[in-house]
Amino acid sequence: MSAAWRSPRARVIVGTGIAAVVLFVVAPSVLSSFRLNLLAKFLCLAMVAVGIGLAWGRGGMLVLGQGVFFGLGGYMMAMHLKLEDAGPGGVPDFMTLYGDGVVPGWWEPFRDPVFTLVAIVVLPTVLAALLGLAVFTRRVRGAYFAILSQALAAAFAILLIGQQKVTGGTNGLNGFRSFFGFDLADPVNKKMLYFIAAGTLLVMVLLVRLLMRSRYGELLVAVRDQENRVRFLGYNPAVIKAAAFAVAACFASIGGALFTPIVGIISPADVGVVPSIVFLVGVAIGGRATLLGPVLGAVAVSWAESSLSESFPSFWTYFQGALFIVVVAFLPQGIATLGQVRLRLRVRSQDEAPDEGTAEPPPDEAAEPGASAPSTSGRTA
Repeated sequence: MSAAWRSPRARVIVGTGIAAVVLFVVAPSVLSSFRLNLLAKFLCLAMVAVGIGLAWGRGGMLVLGQGVFFGLGGYMMAMHLKLEDAGPGGVPDFMTLYGDGVVPGWWEPFRDPVFTLVAIVVLPTVLAALLGLAVFTRRVRGAYFAILSQALAAAFAILLIGQQKVTGGTNGLNGFRSFFGFDLADPVNKKMLYFIAAGTLLVMVLLVRLLMRSRYGELLVAVRDQENRVRFLGYNPAVIKAAAFAVAACFASIGGALFTPIVGIISPADVGVVPSIVFLVGVAIGGRATLLGPVLGAVAVSWAESSLSESFPSFWTYFQGALFIVVVAFLPQGIATLGQVRLRLRVRSQDEAPDEGTAEPPPDEAAEPGASAPSTSGRTA
C-alpha cells in the first residue's frame, strides 16, 4: 500500500487534492477580501508560469516574450469590458478623450462575449504556432530564440504606447465596471473571479501533467536533449516545439484575460520586457522541470514583491534579487525539489552510517558451544 502511494499518479492526485482544499476552502476562509483579490492576481501570473514550465522546462525553449501573449489576452478582455460598459453602440470614454469618438471597426466584434472568449483562446495560440513554425523550421534556438522573443515583447509594448487613440497609450485600459454582466464593485463577484482563476489554474496544471506523461511529452524532452536524433527518427522537431510554444501562449493569454478584471487595469507596463523576465524568474525559482514548481515560484515571487514593497518601499528589489541568487545557488532545480534534496541527504547519511546489525561477529562468539572454529584460508587447523 505504501508503494502505491509513492507512485507518481498517487502523488499528483494527493497534491491536486491538497491544492484544491487550500485554494477553495482555506484561502477564502482566512484571507481578507483585499488579500484574496491579491492571491487571485498571483494565480493569473502562475498561469503564465505553467506554460513557461512546459515550453522551457520540458522543451528547452527560453521564452522571454510571454508578455506579448499575456497582453493580447488582457487587452482583448479589456476591449470587451470597455465596450460592455459603454452600452450597445456606445463609445469607450478614453476614445472620446484621446480620439475622435469613433469605435474602430476591428473593435466592434469584441462587443460579443462569445467572440471575445474564443479570440482570447484561439488568436494567441494560432499566432504562436505560426511564429514557432517560422522560427523553429529555420532551427533558431537557444539565446537567439530568447533574444527574438524578448524583442517581440519590447516591440509590442512600444506599439501599444504609440496607439493611444485605440489602446489608451501608457495609461492602458482601466475603469471597468462590469464583467459579463456582473458588477465588479460587488465583493461577491470579486470572490467569484478568484474561484474562476483558481479553477482555471488547476485545470491547466492537470493538462500539463497529461502532456508530460503522454508520448508527446516524451518527444518534447527528446527534442530538448537530442534534437538531431529525433529528426533522424523521422519526427519534425519544429512542429513539436511549436505545439508547446502555442500551448504556453494560450495559457498566458488566458492568464492575461483574467488578470484584467481582477486587477482592474491592463497597460504596456504589464506586457513589456520586464514583466516577461519576471515570469521567467518565477519559473526558475520554483523549478522549471517540475509540475508544480512554476506555480510555486510565480506565487512566491509575486508574494515577495507585494510584501517586501509594503515593508521596504525603497529597496525591496534587492531582497527579491537576493532570493533569486540564493535559490539558484543552493537549489538549482528550484524550491519544488526541496523535498527530493532532503530525501537524498537522508539516504546518503544512512549509507555512510555503520550498519551494526549486519556486522560479522568474532569467530569465537559466532561458534556454538562444542563447535570447532572455522578454518582460515591457506592455513591448517
